[in-house]
Amino acid sequence: MVGLGVPLFIVTMASQNVAGMAVCDGGLMIDLSLMRGVRVDPVSRSVRAEPGLLWKDLDHETLAFGLATTGGTVSSTGIGGLTLGGGLCWLMKKHGMTCDNLRSVDIVTADGRLLTASASENENLFWAVRGGGGNFGVVVSFEYDLHPMPPTIVGGMILYPMEQAREVLRFYRDYSAQAVDDLAVNAGILTTPDGVTVVGIFAAWFGAPEQAALQLQPLRVFGVPLADLTGPMPYAALQTMFDAAVPAGLRRYWKSGYLQNFSDEVIDTLLSHAATKTSPNTLVLIFRLGGKAARTAPDATAFGARSPLWDFDIVPQWQDAMEDGTHIEWARAFWRSIEPFTSGVYVNHLDGDDGAPRVRAAFGRNYERLARVKQEYDPTNLFRMNNNIVPHDEVGRGGHARTS
Repeated sequence: MVGLGVPLFIVTMASQNVAGMAVCDGGLMIDLSLMRGVRVDPVSRSVRAEPGLLWKDLDHETLAFGLATTGGTVSSTGIGGLTLGGGLCWLMKKHGMTCDNLRSVDIVTADGRLLTASASENENLFWAVRGGGGNFGVVVSFEYDLHPMPPTIVGGMILYPMEQAREVLRFYRDYSAQAVDDLAVNAGILTTPDGVTVVGIFAAWFGAPEQAALQLQPLRVFGVPLADLTGPMPYAALQTMFDAAVPAGLRRYWKSGYLQNFSDEVIDTLLSHAATKTSPNTLVLIFRLGGKAARTAPDATAFGARSPLWDFDIVPQWQDAMEDGTHIEWARAFWRSIEPFTSGVYVNHLDGDDGAPRVRAAFGRNYERLARVKQEYDPTNLFRMNNNIVPHDEVGRGGHARTS
């Protein structure tokens, strides 16, 4: 692998790479999709998984033992990309980000070494892969903590007409900000299968079953919904709830940022642009980060967004390549209006044309340490077809990642 003089990058099947960096011209692609081994240890509550697995595959194996780890909101997402970038997921308030639940990784570095990185072995590398993306090597095995998961939880979605959208989003803001760790609450604007644009609140209760009704009661009595689809469900069903909204084969573009304050002005800006969306498949999504994920120290892992906030996502989806310009420009105009309210971004949601400043913003204060780890394990920046962290000596000279 070393010395080929071409870009090198990683593919994990259905990886969380919204920018499409998993493929390029003139590069070497490593397809990990056939690496699908998984072994659950119910005694130590851990699982060893290979990077070709999708989250639905991993869930299937762990749930057989009444266990789960934190990962994903769409079941066809690959475990590798999501984990290495941090891992926003339903369980993040209760158990932390996906990367917080890593016990170890086996990784092939740029010089061809196979290393194990954990809290007690190659500690700096272990710190870096928990949020630093695919910058440091090819991860060929992940070991995760597992947590008890009952046969059923209480969750689902409540959908409202757009006429109530302003009031719904204001309610969501306050409800999600006050929610306890066992209650995950997200929101979004989407189109139903029969073509109606709606605003939805998506919730899941992971606490004691007898408390579910009390915790969800404010949501269930608010407004005049079109449909209340909440109730008992298996965790695996929750993990597939968004699958129909993101079918394979659509073209997508993505703009995203963190909101420290989901203000009325943000809501009004959101709704004015959502009203002009250019495709019925378009999504506007808001994920609440808090709980254990937010109480973790910002420098405990490379993923440093450790305060209560909302992840805000603009995701046009369409079919015809001839329409690319229309939908991309709509998303960019939307983003230009929202960006002044944002601070930082989730690295897995970078769109690829944001450039080095946005990559730095994704890692915040952790960027300089990541650059030093990059210098140690990949000094020539072999792994650069990604949201790139520049090796420290290049950072010191004001250099940039190579592009060819």
